[in-house]
Amino acid sequence: MGEDRRALWDARYRMRDPARARPARVLSENLHLLPARGRALEIACGFGANALLLAARGLAVTAWDLSPVAIAALRERAALEGLALAAAVRDVVAEPPPAQAFDVVVVSYFLERALCPAIAAALRPGGLLFYQTHTRAGAGRRGPRDPGFRLADGELLRLFPGLVPRVYRDEGAVGDMTQGLRGEAYLVAQRLPPQAPPSSSSPE
Repeated sequence: MGEDRRALWDARYRMRDPARARPARVLSENLHLLPARGRALEIACGFGANALLLAARGLAVTAWDLSPVAIAALRERAALEGLALAAAVRDVVAEPPPAQAFDVVVVSYFLERALCPAIAAALRPGGLLFYQTHTRAGAGRRGPRDPGFRLADGELLRLFPGLVPRVYRDEGAVGDMTQGLRGEAYLVAQRLPPQAPPSSSSPE
């Protein structure tokens, strides 16, 4: 199954231009929330536009994708731009990220619901998740035809119950459908540091 998916995505990436890849809006519109330093991971990175942006911001970046074609293109572009990052072929479904290893995790246009607990667990205390993907409200627009690969209304918030939402955007089908963020939702959420236990000393 993994090899079949790899071949499928390799074929798709061979037909695309890496130079046209752009960062997801969840990241580009919320850069002010990024830490000044730390470790960042992009999951299912494709051509790695998010990873390149994170590296340009000074973070130590790891980027994973199932497709060797996409990873080769990302490595080439990073070298051309003089950016240091670690790009690797990795099936994240079979090999999830380690726990508490990253200060930032970015996921865009990849939905594997069973992986969400591991994604949240990969954040260090205080770490931030930037997540954006397609919704069912956008069926018929760009994105997957299978509704199972699209978020239900409000689902993105429910997928990460242990994280605290900092930014959430899902405009559904309200108002002028030619404007705004349509057919997609995004979330920036934080794993809070553990709270110190209350003092057991009694007041004098």
